[in-house]
Amino acid sequence: MSHDSTAAPEAAARKLSGRRRKEIVAVLLFSGGPIFESSIPLSVFGIDRQDAGVPRYRLLVCAGEDGPLRTTGGLELTAPQGLEAISRAGTVVVPAWRSITSPPPEEALDALRRAHEEGARIVGLCTGAFVLAAAGLLDGRPATTHWMYAPTLAKRYPSVHVDPRELFVDDGDVLTSAGTAAGIDLCLHIVRTDHGNEAAGALARRLVVPPRRSGGQERYLDRSLPEEIGADPLAEVVAWALEHLHEQFDVETLAARAYMSRRTFDRRFRSLTGSAPLQWLITQRVLQAQRLLETSDYSVDEVAGRCGFRSPVALRGHFRRQLGSSPAAYRAAYRARRPQGDRQPDPDIAAASRPLPPSDPPAALAPENAVPFQTRRTATPMPAGAASVPGQRSAP
Repeated sequence: MSHDSTAAPEAAARKLSGRRRKEIVAVLLFSGGPIFESSIPLSVFGIDRQDAGVPRYRLLVCAGEDGPLRTTGGLELTAPQGLEAISRAGTVVVPAWRSITSPPPEEALDALRRAHEEGARIVGLCTGAFVLAAAGLLDGRPATTHWMYAPTLAKRYPSVHVDPRELFVDDGDVLTSAGTAAGIDLCLHIVRTDHGNEAAGALARRLVVPPRRSGGQERYLDRSLPEEIGADPLAEVVAWALEHLHEQFDVETLAARAYMSRRTFDRRFRSLTGSAPLQWLITQRVLQAQRLLETSDYSVDEVAGRCGFRSPVALRGHFRRQLGSSPAAYRAAYRARRPQGDRQPDPDIAAASRPLPPSDPPAALAPENAVPFQTRRTATPMPAGAASVPGQRSAP
């Protein structure tokens, strides 16, 4: 994906300072960070694969705090470099942060701010986005993180435009990715940006991963509520909505159950979940449809009615926008991967599986052409002949 520098003048105008080198990648590690996520940039940028046609990077592994650094399984790591080494890097990667509820060390945040001011490209993989946000580097920018943590990121840093759909977001000089495997996607994207498709393809073959993955995070979402909503009065309303997705109701119904005006409800809901109520409700209905397609033999028309869509056309439109395929194609692909005899009913969809009364019409949720999510920036047009890949946002 190309980077249109004319649409991001601030990023384009910031040049790399003389002491930094484009080929140097610094990876910032913290105690408590998971070893898998931490190892992704080390493997991508730290191994010499020139024999396979992959240009070599110079890797600096830096401790973001005093060591030893403890990681998964009680292992202890000793990073060969400290924060001072970041001053030589053209790219700084934060692969993970140990806790979405605790602040990162101020010294590390200062080092990231200086690196950004001096033109370095800053990358946050998965929960590393919380470190970038704490440094103020995501203010006013689009960003993503693991879907499970996206509501918390949006609530804690309201000036960040969190998009939980994307596998990664490239905003020019600041990049973020979703969970573990999406970190590989973003690192491959960086190699592709620096050295072209051939180099990224060669690296993907070495890693035995696809050079580009289609789709976003929607297919991995579940019905879990954000961790911080549990004690909030809206939790009861949200739980009711999840239990009655097969019934006819809209956002106004939810606002009335919360004894709030629609405007107040929208504002409170967004502050808690990071999403507008209508966006969230459509996503939950699509997820319910996904489960029914996997675990039942209902027709697509029946699935639409049992998930609150007013028509199969509405279901197909929202389903394709979120999951990148039609309901029928999704069911066929799912059953091809999993033998029919292995399918087991999902207890979470029991309510949706109950027969509907004959007089109960499908719910009027939204216009059939409604778009469930509105992106805050327009993605860069692809070059002629190039295919757009869902789930990957590049700089506008």
